[in-house]
Amino acid sequence: MHRRKFLTAATITAATPLAAPAIAQARVEMNIVSSWPRDFPGFGTSAQRHAARISELSEGRIVTTYYAAGERVGAFDVFDEVANGKSQAYNSADYYWKGKHPAFAYFTSVPFGMTNLEWNAWVGVKGGQALWDEVAAPFGIKSIPCGATGSQMGGWFNKEINSADDLKGLKMRMPGLGGDVLSKLGASPVALPPGQIYENLVSGTIDATEWAGPYNDYFMKLYEAAKYYYYPGFHEPGGSLCLGLNKSWWEGLSAIDQQIILAACKEEHARTYEDVIANNGVYLDRMVRDHGVEVRGFSDDVYDKFYEGWQAVAEETRQHSELTRRVHDTYFTDLKELGGWTAIGEIGYSNQRNRLMGLGR
Repeated sequence: MHRRKFLTAATITAATPLAAPAIAQARVEMNIVSSWPRDFPGFGTSAQRHAARISELSEGRIVTTYYAAGERVGAFDVFDEVANGKSQAYNSADYYWKGKHPAFAYFTSVPFGMTNLEWNAWVGVKGGQALWDEVAAPFGIKSIPCGATGSQMGGWFNKEINSADDLKGLKMRMPGLGGDVLSKLGASPVALPPGQIYENLVSGTIDATEWAGPYNDYFMKLYEAAKYYYYPGFHEPGGSLCLGLNKSWWEGLSAIDQQIILAACKEEHARTYEDVIANNGVYLDRMVRDHGVEVRGFSDDVYDKFYEGWQAVAEETRQHSELTRRVHDTYFTDLKELGGWTAIGEIGYSNQRNRLMGLGR
């Protein structure tokens, strides 16, 4: 009995000196650069919350240092910063990198594409993540969903859009393949980081802009810069944000650290979607009531022209490479199945409910 106690005590004593160095060696430094300004309502606060959550879930073992746009690199420089291994991760939207490979656009949002619910199913269950990995890997990036905007509004305009002709010559901030569609209709898409949208709209450097939805747009104060707020957006039916990680760094992490980061991303992806669904209606009413915003619906004629432009852009995009064709074709083949059920199960119900309860505009 005494010998057993002695052996137990000896074992504990022998293990104790190893415990502290093991914990010290497990400490992980993670710099996260972002495309969003510091404390930027919606996307920026989400990214900051996510960085803190990674550290929290790891009980402080993964030490995250968050850099907002411009604090370490510019908003559109975060991809190269991480691909080159200078930082470990970025929080951004992957359609910003369509100039590097157009298939990146499908992993944020594309015109007439999937809603967030459909996209989540595609990426999480139907093989979209594997395609995303295939697109990002040659650049040394591993991308993970980390935010959702819901279906976006059509944008803010300083004049009425009564026909497609009203789009000609319009300078509008719109990234991704949606901007290419505008070009087909005679508009001039402008690439601007989020922190520069308001000032350019107020100054008249741009005539119109899209951002996200009423919740995020309210805090951008876009209602001060434009009068007409159009819906629905054709360009981002379900925008998704992402955490892009340096692939070599990611693969060097332990399995548990990878799972911690994945868990934090999944949590934040759901949280941002819940935020916009909970708040979009509230802030739309507030902008109309308190700030005189005029909410307008695009006519069928205008929307038809958007779709014609998209068909041309889609075919040009498919021609880029075998991988792009495969991503595009898989995406829209799966959309037929996913969207078919959405029309019956989700939209079918909500249309009847809204009719009976007098909801909607």
